Amino acid sequence: MLKMSTLFLRTLRDDPADAEVASHKLLVRAGYVRRIAAGIYSWLPLGLKVLKKIEQVVREEQNNVGAQEMLMPTIQSADIWKESGRYNDYGQEMLRIKDRGDRELLYGPTNEELVTEIFRDNVKSYKSLPLILYHIQWKFRDEIRPRFGVMRCREFLMKDSYSFDLTKEDAIKSYNKMFYAYLRTFTRLELKALPLRASSGPIGGDASHEFIILADTGESQVYLDKSLLDIDVNSFDGSEDSINKMISAFSTPYSATDEKHSEKEFNEKVSKDKQLATKGIEVGHIFYFGNKYSQPMKANVLNKEGKNVNVEMVAYGIGVSRLVAAVIEAKCIDGVMKWPLVISPFDIAIIPLNNKSDITPLDKARKIYETLKSNSIDAILDDTLESPSSKFKNFDLMGVPYQIIIGSKSNDDKLEFKELNAKTEMLTIEEIIKKIKKLKG
Repeated sequence: MLKMSTLFLRTLRDDPADAEVASHKLLVRAGYVRRIAAGIYSWLPLGLKVLKKIEQVVREEQNNVGAQEMLMPTIQSADIWKESGRYNDYGQEMLRIKDRGDRELLYGPTNEELVTEIFRDNVKSYKSLPLILYHIQWKFRDEIRPRFGVMRCREFLMKDSYSFDLTKEDAIKSYNKMFYAYLRTFTRLELKALPLRASSGPIGGDASHEFIILADTGESQVYLDKSLLDIDVNSFDGSEDSINKMISAFSTPYSATDEKHSEKEFNEKVSKDKQLATKGIEVGHIFYFGNKYSQPMKANVLNKEGKNVNVEMVAYGIGVSRLVAAVIEAKCIDGVMKWPLVISPFDIAIIPLNNKSDITPLDKARKIYETLKSNSIDAILDDTLESPSSKFKNFDLMGVPYQIIIGSKSNDDKLEFKELNAKTEMLTIEEIIKKIKKLKG
């Protein structure tokens, strides 16, 4: 039984002094993360639980489009980066180190070189294509100014995928499949993410999309046609024809980040009443870079004619730990965060209004806990002797989306059921179970 009295939870009364945005304030105050150094955080039990749930959603959608999971190390050899030509070009964000044998190593900021090396050493024929490999791993980039808590930090959890195809046409098909997988991922997290034309940056390539969540605290300036907000991702499926229709739906209206924005084109294509210029948080990025890495690193396969050709590559990134912050920025209302049920640390909190002289509510709460557990509903029981107001404040701060309150209004049949930021209902335990299961899908 998971009880508040034994949960490792250390909340703070006040916002941290260096916190500027809601996600940073709430994650620290609610005991989800703790700062270790500039841009480096420990993920405490509640924070790790949310992080793992987001990771699982990301993983499921990658698997659904045929990507295969692997795990590459955090430490890489400098040799492969010299081979690609990026070792000296990447900049000071790369953390460079040497081992005891004076061999040059680095803490991976990204994995294009390493996955290309793995591919070239193991795949020799077009018959093994198309191939999409991915992993979910910690990255380190020595940001000059880490800020906004886990939204822009130096050490972060990222999902990166890499597709390998024989031709550019095939590579675009992989690109489109992942485009679909990304929008599915964000929709499952109850986020409205928009794919925008973007710059490829140091990764390189001649085609790129950023996936942006609109938020005033975002660092990206975006310009778009408001009609994009009305597109329902769930109206498309994973078939090639449906994916192409999705790509067309999102690509036809004007949308661009600041680097790709054309004020002239914006005004020509979008009427003033449909124009939206705002801020957004980047949560995903796709880069088509063809043979930028396969050519210098000789990642070749034999084609049908027996000719050795460079494979076509695309890279796909999702900031898993950044998504924790992005969800809060998108959904926090008046300083109160309600986690989407799919990633909440708990489905529901059971709050008995007991005291030292009357433990009846606590006894009833224990039975309810066991009933919920037997129905695969993740609950936490508040068995503390804190005042009702303190209990409610704690769970509001934690963002647990639903509560069962065992107090004077409860009877043998009906319980107080409350959704965060909503009114209380009187429901039976059976009705509560049915409701939660329906919401969980």
